[in-house]
Amino acid sequence: MTLETMPFSKALNAGLRKAMQDDPRVLLMGEDIGKLGGVFRITEHLQRDFGEGRVLDTPLAESGIVGTAIGLAMAGFRPVCEIQFDGFVFPAFDQITTQLAKMTNRHEGTVSMPIVIRIPYGGHIGAVEHHQESPETYFAHTPGLRVVSPSTANDAYWMIQEAIRSNDPIIFLEPKSRYWHKGEVEIEQSTAALHASRVVRSGTDVTLVGHGAMVTVLLQAAALAEGEGTSCEVVDVRSLSPVDYGPILDSARKTGRMIYAQEAPGFNSLGSEIAATVMERAFYALEAPVLRVSGYDAPFPPAKLEGTFLPDADRILEAVDRSMAY
Repeated sequence: MTLETMPFSKALNAGLRKAMQDDPRVLLMGEDIGKLGGVFRITEHLQRDFGEGRVLDTPLAESGIVGTAIGLAMAGFRPVCEIQFDGFVFPAFDQITTQLAKMTNRHEGTVSMPIVIRIPYGGHIGAVEHHQESPETYFAHTPGLRVVSPSTANDAYWMIQEAIRSNDPIIFLEPKSRYWHKGEVEIEQSTAALHASRVVRSGTDVTLVGHGAMVTVLLQAAALAEGEGTSCEVVDVRSLSPVDYGPILDSARKTGRMIYAQEAPGFNSLGSEIAATVMERAFYALEAPVLRVSGYDAPFPPAKLEGTFLPDADRILEAVDRSMAY
C-alpha cells in the first residue's frame, strides 16, 4: 500500500493527470482552467504538461461548453467539463437534462456519452450569491445521469478517474469547502467502487447519513455525541444516483434510528428520498422515524448568515436527542 498525504484539491489534480496519461481521448474544458489552472487551481499545470489541445480554455458560455462536449463525445473523445461555480451550471441545464441525459436512450444504446461535468458545490467558504449552492437534487432526479460526490482526498483521487472511465454521463460534485483539507491517498488501488456507500465510523445507537462536506460535520457530531454517551454510526453516501442502499439499510437496521443531513434545502431533496426508502424497506427495524437536518427552504443567504443556514454539529446533535427520545 502506497499512501501519500495531500489536499483534496491536489488529489483531484493528480486523478485528472493520471486519467489523461492513461487515455489520450481524455480532454479538459472550462473557463480559466488552462493558463490559470481554474479558480481553485484544480487543473493547475495540466495545460502546460498536456498542451492546449487537451486542456481548453473556453468562453464564458456553460451551455456551449456542455453542448461542445456532447459533440466531442460522439466523435470518440472523453471530455471533462468544469463548471466554475455551482450557481453557474444553470445556463447549461438544458443541454445536460434534455440532451446529455437522453442521448444514449434516444439512440437505443448505440451512442455513449462518456462526459464528466465537474461542479464545485456547497457552502462554508463565505462566498456571494450563485457561488454557494447545492443543486444535486436536480441532477439526481434526472434519468440518464449518474451523480457522485467524494468527501475525502482518497475518494477525490479515485472517483474522478472512475468517473472518466465510465461510458455514462456523470455529474461530479466537489464539496468546495473540502478543497484545502488534507488526507491520505492510496495511490495504487481504489478502496471502494464509484457507486458504493461506505460506513466511515461504527456505532450502535443512531445512524448518521450524508454526502460531500456534510460527512465531516457528521463525524464531528458523532464525536461529540460519544462524549454524551451516544454511539453514532456514520455512513458516507458517495453516490447520489444511483444510491447504494445496502450499507445504509444495514446500519439503520442495526441502530434502529437514522438521521440524514445535507446542506441543500430539505423539500423534495436527496434526504427526502433516502429517508422515505429507509422507512419503506427497514420500517420494522426502526425505533424512531427517520429524521432530516438540512439547509432551509430559502435561497442561500449572504455569507455572514451561512452559519445559521447550514446544518452544524449542534443541529445534528439536537436531532440525535429527538431520535433517542422516541
